[in-house]
Amino acid sequence: MAIEDDSLGGSSSRTQGETATGNLVMIDHNHPLYLSSSDVPGALSVGIQLTGMENYTLWSRAMEIALLGRNKIGFIDGSDQCNAIVISWLTCNVSKELLSGILYSPSAHQVWLDLKERFDKINGSRLYQLHRNIFTLTQGVLSVSAYYTKLKNLWDEYDSILPPPSCDCNKSKEYVEQLQYQRLL
Repeated sequence: MAIEDDSLGGSSSRTQGETATGNLVMIDHNHPLYLSSSDVPGALSVGIQLTGMENYTLWSRAMEIALLGRNKIGFIDGSDQCNAIVISWLTCNVSKELLSGILYSPSAHQVWLDLKERFDKINGSRLYQLHRNIFTLTQGVLSVSAYYTKLKNLWDEYDSILPPPSCDCNKSKEYVEQLQYQRLL
């Protein structure tokens, strides 16, 4: 028996599977549970392997964007519990030292929360490290473009940890002006 649910939104591309009771279920390509033939364990690579606290912010943002692009963000934010493929994607994007903690976890959501708890630490040492890297960075043999990219990436991570105020008050404007001047120096 085929079950089609047009409330899932649009259309032509559907995949089918069998439920535990033997009923045939059709899943629309826009549904988070839809897996295409390209959704295999090594298919999602963000080009950054999580190694620890020093690159967690960058890695987690890259993973979120990649999962959002594949309509799979619900697997890590807890809104969907069918997650074996997402766990496999996470294992392909962390260092070997971190694999065992992921492989024994019951859900991608739990893995995500564990990694966040372990590595998303906004602390003085990371801010100090970023601040030191920003102020000791020199162009050396780098092209202007490569130097600017490195410097901008450091400032972007700094801003993601300690964002500037976003209100329109005078104190906020003064702070942002001072920050821009500091960056110019």
